[in-house]
Amino acid sequence: MAVASAFLFAYTSRACRRFAALLLICLLPTGAVVAASQIDTFNFADEVQERRYRALIEEFRCPKCLNTNLAGSDAPIAQDLRKVVYRLVVIEGKREQEVRDYLQARYGDFVLYDPPFNGQTWYIWLVPIGLGLLAVFVLIRLLRGARWEATVLDEQQQARLQEIVGHSKSSSGAPGQSAERK
Repeated sequence: MAVASAFLFAYTSRACRRFAALLLICLLPTGAVVAASQIDTFNFADEVQERRYRALIEEFRCPKCLNTNLAGSDAPIAQDLRKVVYRLVVIEGKREQEVRDYLQARYGDFVLYDPPFNGQTWYIWLVPIGLGLLAVFVLIRLLRGARWEATVLDEQQQARLQEIVGHSKSSSGAPGQSAERK
């Protein structure tokens, strides 16, 4: 029995080592790919240009990704848009609002995290407010309904309730008390 246990332990240990080695071999290339992703090497004339560029790529949403800005996205479209923002800010010397207008005209309101209130985006602004008001209304109705509903017992139900309550008090009394209390 001891030999079988030792053999099983050695076999399990060897299997675990093989699995760990295989897992390490599979994950090594992935780490190299992750480490090689998104390295932008742009040259800026001064720190002000770099801050403007960084602020703008933080402000715009990646058209491919959901809820990821251009600075945090590895998508090819995000890399292209970072190059466009660099070109507009550094090479062409455009102001922030001109860059916003350019990207909004080209990619629509989706690239903006804070879209303007207009005929195409009204639902983005009003639906959450409407759902919040509806939730408050339903909550108030539920609380009012629960407060005003009172159950009225007839004499037979009251007697039965007193019997149950009286029985539970007498059976759960302190030690030394008699079980009969009337």
